[in-house]
Amino acid sequence: MMAKKVVPVQKNEYYDVKIESLTHDGLGVARVDGFPIFVSNALVGEEINMKVTLVKKTYAFGRAVDYFVTSPERVEPTCGIYKQCGGCQVQHLSYEGQLQMKHDTVVNQLKRIGHIEDANVLPTIGMKDPSRYRNKTQVPFGYANGEVVAGFYQKRSHEITNMKSCLIQTDISDQIVDTMRELCRDLNIDPYNESLNLGVLRHVIVRVGFKTGEIMVTLVTRTKTIPNIDTVIETLINKYPQIKSIAQNINPKVTNVIFGDETKILYGEPYIYDEMNGIRFAISPRSFYQVNPVQTETLYSKAVEFAGLTGNEVVFDAYCGIGTITLFLAQHAKEVYGVEIIPEAIEDAKMNAKLNGFDNAQFAVGKSEDVIPMWIENGIIPDVIVVDPPRKGCDKTLLDTMLEAKPKRIVYVSCDSSTLARDLKILIDGGYNLEVVQPVDMFPQTAHVEVVTMLTRKDV
Repeated sequence: MMAKKVVPVQKNEYYDVKIESLTHDGLGVARVDGFPIFVSNALVGEEINMKVTLVKKTYAFGRAVDYFVTSPERVEPTCGIYKQCGGCQVQHLSYEGQLQMKHDTVVNQLKRIGHIEDANVLPTIGMKDPSRYRNKTQVPFGYANGEVVAGFYQKRSHEITNMKSCLIQTDISDQIVDTMRELCRDLNIDPYNESLNLGVLRHVIVRVGFKTGEIMVTLVTRTKTIPNIDTVIETLINKYPQIKSIAQNINPKVTNVIFGDETKILYGEPYIYDEMNGIRFAISPRSFYQVNPVQTETLYSKAVEFAGLTGNEVVFDAYCGIGTITLFLAQHAKEVYGVEIIPEAIEDAKMNAKLNGFDNAQFAVGKSEDVIPMWIENGIIPDVIVVDPPRKGCDKTLLDTMLEAKPKRIVYVSCDSSTLARDLKILIDGGYNLEVVQPVDMFPQTAHVEVVTMLTRKDV
């Protein structure tokens, strides 16, 4: 009988360690007798004293208490609530260090998960100004110590850190959230109590058109009615004339999902508009629209470049959303076909194509793995397939469908390099070469990285 392995660390005890590497979510990795500990606010090469905060069978978590040797890449976070807030993970790392970390994350995930050793991973494309870049703010509301609070959840908890200003949100979004906090207090609009499922206001969502300046405010509520809503609307539109739309989404369920099923317009139009790459997009309260428009243009332009379009190609865009990548591609392709499982998104995509005068972009509702074979059966043969799936990656059936379709090129846009690595291995084994991998920093100050890759068919 094998002896039970003894865990060499204990909760609430202190240990001197050296940080060996960073995880994909920005935690430092240290070891005590070979046992891995994931340490917050720690960087590669640092020698620290840490406190163990949680112990599992095969790993532990800790936090840095004292620093004996600090990294040259360490910087002082500019946000006063950085240590409490869970919105950013790597603000203590220089921006150059963040870009390198994200490059290394992609390389390591490709090797560890995809067993891809020699991938051509280019340096991460960063921003000139990695602050105030988000066009969408989603802020939960609640009570703390008898006061209305609004901000982001603390790390690994549902306790709200009260926030007056956020480095990665727009100034106007901060101001609107602050006004709503005051209105809740002054007009007796109870914020949501998650533990009791009571109260009215769950979230305030502010969307800003970076090119147009138009603003949409969505109030997510537990209840169908909002006390003194006329005063709320009047205050908001008088104070912020840029607001073109105020919506209410009703979510009575006990859930972590932000949106409920019912949305209604309380003021103005059902859409605001923004522009990217000369294309105008209508954005509704629940539209998926990339939160960093500056880097989205970079990312999608790179996807178009990797597609190698000459104007004669037929392109399929799986997981097309409201047609953002689709219309970027339509500027350079003969025909583009977008597919998305969410009917409302496809309606928005059709409207966006019409809005911009594209007659070479077609859209269909359904699962990509169902719709794409139907297109092929009808004689529509893709030269290029572009995919931009959610974090879980591509459905295995879709990957098989893509391999059966045998496009000359596949462009895979990913928001999760671990599922990207898994899917790339399948495509490579299915007859494709991985030509290039381009990380793009869509979310500065966080550990997240977006990636666009190009694959070409081996037998072409």
